[in-house]
Amino acid sequence: MPPVTPVVAPVEPVAAPTPQPLTAAPVKQRYAGFWIRFVAYLIDQLLISVVSFVFVVMGIVFSVGSIASISDLEDPDPAAIIAMLGGWIIFGILSTIAQWLYFAMMESSSMRGTLGKLALGLQVIDSHGQTVSFGRATGRYFGKILSGLIMMIGYMMAGFTARKQALHDMLADTYVVHSRAEVYE
Repeated sequence: MPPVTPVVAPVEPVAAPTPQPLTAAPVKQRYAGFWIRFVAYLIDQLLISVVSFVFVVMGIVFSVGSIASISDLEDPDPAAIIAMLGGWIIFGILSTIAQWLYFAMMESSSMRGTLGKLALGLQVIDSHGQTVSFGRATGRYFGKILSGLIMMIGYMMAGFTARKQALHDMLADTYVVHSRAEVYE
C-alpha cells in the first residue's frame, strides 16, 4: 500500500479575544442610623466604665491615708488635700486621654471601629470607603464635643441626614456603615 498523506484543512488565523476590563459590581454602603450607633456607644461606655471602675477603686485605696488626715477637723493637712485633689485631676486627665486613644486608635485600625461598633457589625470609613487615618479619627473624636453641645442635636443628626452622618462625621468627612455592604449586579 502506498503511504497515506493526511489532508490538512487550511487554518484561518483567529483573532485573540480582547480582554474585558475587570469591573467590580457596584457596592452600595448601608449607612448606620442613630439607634444602632447609640447602642454601640453604650457598649463602649460600659467597657470603659468597667475599666475606669477598677482604677477608681485603686485610687480610693491609695487615698485612704490622705482622707484620714483630711478628716482631722482641728488641723487638716493642706499637703494631703492638694495631693488628693491633684491625684484625682491627673486621673481625670489620663482617663480622657485613654478614651481618646481608644476611639481614635480603634477606628483608624484595620478593624475600623471600636469594640461596640464591631459587636454590631459597624465600621467607620472615609468618603472613599477606606480606613480613616489616626488624625481624622482624632478629629472625629473631638468633634463629638460639638455634637453634644446643644442638647445632643449633633448626634441626633445621624437619624435625619441622607448618609446618616452626625455632626462630628460631617466635620471629619467620615461615615459609619454596616460592615457587610450590599452588592448589586
